Amino acid sequence: MNRRTASKRLAASGDQPNRAVIDIGSNTVRLVVYTGSRRAPVVWLNEKVTAKLGRDLAVTGRIPQKAIDLALSGLARFSLILRDLDIADVQTVATAAVRDAKNGGKFLDEVRKLGLEPRLLSGEEEANISAFGVIGAFPGAQGVVADLGGGSMELVAIGDGDCHDGISLPLGTLRLPVLREDGEAAFRKAVRKELAAAKWAKTQPGPLYLVGGTWRALAAYAMHRTKYPLSDPQAFELSLENAAKVAKKLAAMSPDDLSSISGISSSRAAGLPDAAAMLRVMLTVLKPERLVFSSWGLREGLLFQRLEPAAREQDPLLSAIAHFVAPRGATMNTATMIAGWTSGVCASTSKGKERLRLASILLSLAQVRVEPNMRLKHSIDWALDKRWLGIDHRGRALLAAALRGSCGRPEITSDLLQLASEEDLRAASGWGLSFRLCRRIGAGSRASVLTSRLIRDGSKMILWLDESRSQLASDHVRSDLKALAQWFDCEPELRIGEG
Repeated sequence: MNRRTASKRLAASGDQPNRAVIDIGSNTVRLVVYTGSRRAPVVWLNEKVTAKLGRDLAVTGRIPQKAIDLALSGLARFSLILRDLDIADVQTVATAAVRDAKNGGKFLDEVRKLGLEPRLLSGEEEANISAFGVIGAFPGAQGVVADLGGGSMELVAIGDGDCHDGISLPLGTLRLPVLREDGEAAFRKAVRKELAAAKWAKTQPGPLYLVGGTWRALAAYAMHRTKYPLSDPQAFELSLENAAKVAKKLAAMSPDDLSSISGISSSRAAGLPDAAAMLRVMLTVLKPERLVFSSWGLREGLLFQRLEPAAREQDPLLSAIAHFVAPRGATMNTATMIAGWTSGVCASTSKGKERLRLASILLSLAQVRVEPNMRLKHSIDWALDKRWLGIDHRGRALLAAALRGSCGRPEITSDLLQLASEEDLRAASGWGLSFRLCRRIGAGSRASVLTSRLIRDGSKMILWLDESRSQLASDHVRSDLKALAQWFDCEPELRIGEG
């Protein structure tokens, strides 16, 4: 097998970088290379050049030559990297700055000379593609997407797996300082005037989904302010009341004070006060139910749009976790078998919880492949800090509680109580204790699962073993059965060969 054939096979399996997006934005020119499952791709490489192509648009209407030179230098490097990685599936798109600049067409001609095939997006196309990024990250989402870039802000309605009414407004972070120079009253008036083009947004039910690096920086500030237990802003939420408080505080802060906060780069800090001032107006005009932050947007929307309908319907959480745990020896078949074995004790009538329970089983199967002294910390990091899609922060807390239980540490911690109710966390810890018992009986083998049963009968927690498997009833099995029974306020009972 030659190198190219081997490379293609690895790419098809999702074990090698196999697709890329180059996003020529108004503030940054970025290359993102992806690997992983088609439904839930994983970032393999993320590089950017802060060219600020749109920095002078509000004054000159042109892209400065210095910015063009910087962008082309970065793009030449990106093109070379992609050739070296043998990645042929590359989508290159240009957005507001190139779209609006008088010399945007000439700039794209130079990009083509590098061997790239740039696609100039209209404002509506940019809005719709960003919307599909949010739809991919939040299956079933309904609301309004606000994608804030350097040259523009796109607003679009989403619901039922589709989008409509997408528009692009000249309210990017590079344009806001000019609007704010005339004072706060004039700034609010100018923003309101632009938002008037999105009257439909006032009647669109659901939250406001915020997309873009500046919004994520705002989330980082809000999380820092409350000592939030998670670090990833994906699916972070703010109520309208809290959002208004955060925006008011940020609008009056200096970039120097913000850049010292983890998760806020100096370039994002520079535009954050102006963006917060605009958000205050947006909250008043649009009146969303709440704010939800999305780490998926334009680039991921490009990938999601290309999926077949059946692939779009896949669960992004289970798809991503199954791919993540596969090299660690965990399979969906084994997880499903354990889910069935523990269902008599832990099954929930809630479809959402059963999905989380299956996800936590997959992670617990991978957990045992980690060195024992590192097992608890690593797996909790998987639950709380690794970027997953299709799950809110409450769900992350339940995954963490289940993994703690799987390590024999079911106690509810204070950080998890910030994210979920004690009742839900106790149930999830019980999931983990039951997974632990299943593994303990016969190392989780298929034979041990098929010749044993776990039953909750009133006040009793009963473990039944086939008589031919009596040797599996070790002291450790009895101890784990006792711990599980006590967690559910039951009495443990071990039966061997009885009906």
